[in-house]
Amino acid sequence: MEELFSMYQELDPMMKVFWGCAIVASVVFLIQFILTMFGMDHSDMDVDFDGDGTMDLGDGINLFTMKNFINFFIGFGWAGVCLRDSISSNTLLILVAVLVGVLFVAMFVLIYKQMRKFEKNGAYKIEDCLDKSATVYLRIPAGCQGKGKIQISLNGSVLEIDALTDEDEIASGQKVKVVEIIDGETVKVVNTQYNLVI
Repeated sequence: MEELFSMYQELDPMMKVFWGCAIVASVVFLIQFILTMFGMDHSDMDVDFDGDGTMDLGDGINLFTMKNFINFFIGFGWAGVCLRDSISSNTLLILVAVLVGVLFVAMFVLIYKQMRKFEKNGAYKIEDCLDKSATVYLRIPAGCQGKGKIQISLNGSVLEIDALTDEDEIASGQKVKVVEIIDGETVKVVNTQYNLVI
């Protein structure tokens, strides 16, 4: 371990950044993957960064999430590490690494969209969600001003569904109840978890 740390210290600053991004992002990605494989809830590791506006890419997929940041840094870091000997210009290397990072995000978004299509064509009806409990995956804006996402267990599968609320904003991780089906892809929920401040 000391040898690896010593080798890292000898790297130039740019390579330290590339190696740091590559290793940290890969470790976080691996943890997320393991949690997903074991069916554990990893919603706390995925944060909605879109503020008051949304960057909805369709199918309830938002651009600014922790997963997409991790995917970007995996592509960015490993591209910088692998192409350092091939590209002598630091500026060009950074541009190529950024492009690879963006391509990684696009690739994972495309894969996720395809998975959502299979999910929608699966053996469940959105009507089955009515009166069921769920967990907020991406925060739900107040007063039906935008969509968030919930995770709900149906027929042994955990599904992600777009959600609205008439109430105040509901943060990620909060427990909710589905009270209305808006359309084939969206439900309305109410908060069933209130934190008491003493």
